[in-house]
Amino acid sequence: MDYSVRCAGLPLAVYREVAAHLCQVDGVETGLVSQSSQVFDYALSQIDRLWIQGPDTAREQVQRILAYYGDRYGAWETVESNG
Repeated sequence: MDYSVRCAGLPLAVYREVAAHLCQVDGVETGLVSQSSQVFDYALSQIDRLWIQGPDTAREQVQRILAYYGDRYGAWETVESNG
């Protein structure tokens, strides 16, 4: 399992909470990629995306965690990692 997700407008603190929650799953690692927009927009998150890596056996648990936050803050979008 190796992919990235984003949730439009999600605050930095919540991204950090999601990342910490996901890292509690055995074998899962995460990281935050900063927003690279040159134009400031208060409605944009400071984070472009959250990358997730781990064993395929953790996929279901990861999806449940993302669904929990998605129900509260909005749908997750799977995005290309671009390096």
